[in-house]
Amino acid sequence: MTAKKIIIGSNNQGKIKEFRKYFEPFQINIVTQKDMNILPTEETGKTFLSNSIQKARYISSYTRHPVIADDSGLVVEALGGSPGIYSARYAGIDSSDQDNIDLLMKQMQGEINRRAYFHCSLVYLRSCNDNNPVIVETKWEGMICEKKIGCNGFGYDPIFYIPELKKTAAQLSAVEKNKISHRGQGIRNLVQKLQQIRIIPKT
Repeated sequence: MTAKKIIIGSNNQGKIKEFRKYFEPFQINIVTQKDMNILPTEETGKTFLSNSIQKARYISSYTRHPVIADDSGLVVEALGGSPGIYSARYAGIDSSDQDNIDLLMKQMQGEINRRAYFHCSLVYLRSCNDNNPVIVETKWEGMICEKKIGCNGFGYDPIFYIPELKKTAAQLSAVEKNKISHRGQGIRNLVQKLQQIRIIPKT
């Protein structure tokens, strides 16, 4: 059955803009959990995927509409995978993007190994009883800079350097970023899967 409205399990405006960009051509109304007056739930999973499924099932219990939830974050090799699932709250529960960047840069001082990647886990649930969710997982590889460069994007974008482009994610336009980012890849893959099972129409 073709979806007309999908609830996005996020109130992050950067993420929401990216989802709307991909789903608007299909005349699908993307609505946030805040729009539905659904309070956030604590993320207790140990992986990106488990957090995504947890969020999706929680939101689905409050609505009859399908839900897309994602969990994504920055994985730094030299830090043993941190900040990982704690990326958004790395410096504390109410930490800002700048707080998180400052802590990460402090921990990376003098580190030779700068390899890192963004990970994205996306889950689509038809309902809270859906035992066959649509799952997509993607990654975007790069390196950690020694200083902030660029003013676009959000989160860790100013310190995430893409060697082949010789730019940070924060130096990319929204169009450039969506073509190669972990979430851009993930949403495109999700759209393709949803088209294959006729949740959204093929163009």
